[in-house]
Amino acid sequence: MRLQSFRASVALTLLAGCAVGPDFKKPAAPDVSSYTAQPLSAPTATANVTGGDAQRFIQAADISGEWWTAFHAPALNELVALALKNNADLEAANAALRSSHNSALAARGGFFPQISAGFNATRQLTPAGALAPTPADNSSLYNLFTPQLSVSFVPDVFGLTRRTVEAANAQAQATHYAMLATYTTLVNNVVSTAIQEAAVREQVDATRQMIDAETKALNILQYQLDKGYASGADFAAQKSALAAATASLPPLIKQQVQLHDQLAVLTGRFPAQMPPSTLRLADLTLPADLPVSLPADLVAQRPDILQAQANLHAASAAIGIAIANRLPNITLSGAAGNSALAFGSLFTPGTDFWSIGAGLAAPIFQGGTLLYQERAARGTYDQAAAQYRGTVLTAFQNVADTLTALQQDGDGLKSAAAADDAAKASLDITQYQLQAGYAATLALVTSEQAYSQAHIGLLQAQASRYADTAALFQALGGGWWHRTDLNGDKNDK
Repeated sequence: MRLQSFRASVALTLLAGCAVGPDFKKPAAPDVSSYTAQPLSAPTATANVTGGDAQRFIQAADISGEWWTAFHAPALNELVALALKNNADLEAANAALRSSHNSALAARGGFFPQISAGFNATRQLTPAGALAPTPADNSSLYNLFTPQLSVSFVPDVFGLTRRTVEAANAQAQATHYAMLATYTTLVNNVVSTAIQEAAVREQVDATRQMIDAETKALNILQYQLDKGYASGADFAAQKSALAAATASLPPLIKQQVQLHDQLAVLTGRFPAQMPPSTLRLADLTLPADLPVSLPADLVAQRPDILQAQANLHAASAAIGIAIANRLPNITLSGAAGNSALAFGSLFTPGTDFWSIGAGLAAPIFQGGTLLYQERAARGTYDQAAAQYRGTVLTAFQNVADTLTALQQDGDGLKSAAAADDAAKASLDITQYQLQAGYAATLALVTSEQAYSQAHIGLLQAQASRYADTAALFQALGGGWWHRTDLNGDKNDK
């Protein structure tokens, strides 16, 4: 008898250690050694130009948890701090994380017995001579008091509870990484919007200066026309140039206001509450060292990749849940309590009762519901696997595009600076020649337009280099694993 009991206990233990369905394994890192088809080269530097500092790519370098401070701009740091404190999207993502974490904890309750207590007090009238039990004195009208404690437990023989908890934990992880993706996107949006707003504001200033210069030139031509030194055609050409410059100003102002309003929302404020920005491109220091994580590390850093992996894990556990639902369930139950006709007689000898039971329930015919639920779970897993691969590919494309952009930004800024210098020199010479009577008005109009376009192009090239530098930090994961305030853990990386 003891040997049989021992064998039964061992068999039950072995069954309890088995969970049906696939055991999840993290996908292997992509078998690639670089992001771009061509080897990376250091971006071109341009001396004596804002944003023209030298940069270099550092392979396998780590990313700071506060990478934006590498721009050494206090105004930018303040905007990021306000966004991390007040942004509504990040607050909502943190609330979703708390909800999913508690849902995962709630699922663990299935590992423990469910215990409940109850107390019933009834007054009953039974027909005289009824077959139903009556008190010993054959009273047909009596009170009945019954306190009772009930216990039920479902042994996790086939791993239904374990797979359920596994799925809940994976879903909580997916929510965690979704919050981190919101964080990295928010920081990059604040930085890039602030840079773009500063660039557009300087374009507005440059356009206004150009309008002032062309207005002065028009006044000169008006004087010369009155004296007979200039033709009506020259005056009309300059007037047309002034009108074109003036017409280009409202779109820039609109863009500047929209960027200002976007910064307000990102930092959790209404547009009317957002003070004018004081950040200028010249206040930014271009980070010299650009980290380039190894491809194998990227899949452990990017929140979107980790979220897709967690979704894949949850889909894997869902297969086990679907399989376990097709297998028998064992329920152990017990109850104990007292029953007395008078409240004061409770818990006296002879009033207690108890029961112990076990039940087995197995699905026999469900019209194919459980079978197709399992097949649906497998299809969902295949979908999640494809989405994971797509997310990885998109992440690598994102990094590759950003690295290429940084290389081209260096060349583009060098060309834009040269074009700006040449256009400014040409405009200065033309203005001098016009005042001395050596140049035609049409030449001045052409020089003014060329310089205006070249200078705005330079401002845009400077902004692109700063913004693409920020985009690289986001593309590589944003350094969230160094920030304890994000409820992250370096071991999650």
